[in-house]
Amino acid sequence: MTERSLGDWLAYLEQLHPTAIEMGLERSREAARRLGLGRPAPRVITVTGTNGKGSTCAFLAELMRSQGLRVGVYSSPHLLRYNERVSLNGVEASDAQLCEAFAAVEAARGEISLTYFEMGTLAAFWLFERAGLDAVVLEVGLGGRLDAVNLIDTDLALVTSIGLDHADWLGDSRESVAFEKAGILRAGKPALCGDLDPPKPLLDRAAELGAPLWLRGRDYDLGVAEQVWHWQGRDAAGRVLELHDLPLLDLPMENAALALQAFALLELGWQPSVICEALLRTRVTGRLDHRSIRWRGKSLTLLLDVGHNPHAADYLARRLAAKSIGGQRLAVFGLLSDKDLAGVLQPLLPQIAHWAVAALPTSRSRPAAELLAAMQREGVPGGPINTVAQVLDDPQVQARGMLQSLQRDDGTTISVLGYPAKLSLTPASYRQAPPRFGQDTAALLQERLRLSPEDIAALMRDGVLGGDARAPRLDAVQALPTAPSSVG
Repeated sequence: MTERSLGDWLAYLEQLHPTAIEMGLERSREAARRLGLGRPAPRVITVTGTNGKGSTCAFLAELMRSQGLRVGVYSSPHLLRYNERVSLNGVEASDAQLCEAFAAVEAARGEISLTYFEMGTLAAFWLFERAGLDAVVLEVGLGGRLDAVNLIDTDLALVTSIGLDHADWLGDSRESVAFEKAGILRAGKPALCGDLDPPKPLLDRAAELGAPLWLRGRDYDLGVAEQVWHWQGRDAAGRVLELHDLPLLDLPMENAALALQAFALLELGWQPSVICEALLRTRVTGRLDHRSIRWRGKSLTLLLDVGHNPHAADYLARRLAAKSIGGQRLAVFGLLSDKDLAGVLQPLLPQIAHWAVAALPTSRSRPAAELLAAMQREGVPGGPINTVAQVLDDPQVQARGMLQSLQRDDGTTISVLGYPAKLSLTPASYRQAPPRFGQDTAALLQERLRLSPEDIAALMRDGVLGGDARAPRLDAVQALPTAPSSVG
């Protein structure tokens, strides 16, 4: 029988279970038992929260790796490749590793039906056990109490923030959300909360379990100045620790502060210069993700952000407001139907000069017409496109007003906003196997992006494409759709 590729496995997982989400641990716990899973690493840190999970995981993993630890990270969702979900000491799991893990889970589960997320979680645990790691950082997919990640008893539980999202599953109050997220806490094990107003169910659960609870504003905190920021917290023995004059970060510094407090409790070493370098190295794809590109001598900035609830939108708006630009900000925007459209739009409207609205490539997406109607009610300029990918792929579908801004040498910033599920920001042909650079790629560029041979030559001349490379570089793939007559 022909072995399945990663794409084959992912397609299979999507149709394996009758529903995309089914809360509960019974099925995945039994499958894990049959698979013979134990602890994925000697140290386990579990992170939940409405916003900030991904960057908190990334900060903490980088801090531990700076002390020489081998660290695994499990996160979701992915932006471009499923491999992003499983990191083995800073390196994404390969297709072959993921396929082997999926095959192991499939062979063990028998008649047990598992969701896409549950299969992926067990596969990640299987890989972690075999990687000889010192620690793993596990990001909860939804809630906490009934999430498959919660199969593993954590040594350190982090709750980044508590807001309203996924109301169908977590309830429509901060108290109900807090109850679900408190499900990752374990008896006698330390827990941290980065929310300045933690709801009572979280506090009550920590008290019931005898779990020492570190709270932002009481046990640790941060202060942000114009050019630097400062942090203060405590180690496991209660001794005060301080860091001063840290360089400002692109990622949310409140999440860095939470990760710092978690790191302090691990007692791995405390060297301020090493810590600072680790924070500066931390990157998360699609989260305040700046990409600088050159086109015919002009500088453009592409900002990718996957924020999809009011809390995330408000944070993004504050970051945009704090950063002055010479030109305009143009946004490509898509949102799922179960998200708070008005709550996401309101904080961002003053920061965006022109919007292109799009349906996302999923049945859960809001129609572009509905997004456009919301823009029109607010009296802001915008235009419809078919999909976010199309506005990047095809230079012929842009709003004319946006094209003029892009062609000015004025530092125009382009923002891509929206939920990342199954969203590719590159031509479809690049998603799984980038073609060899040469005639095949040149033909693809002409066909998919409608670029002329002269345009392709200009891209090569300006250093966007490397003519002797086996495939376009990642930055090239992301830069290509911003040809003179396209908007990203």
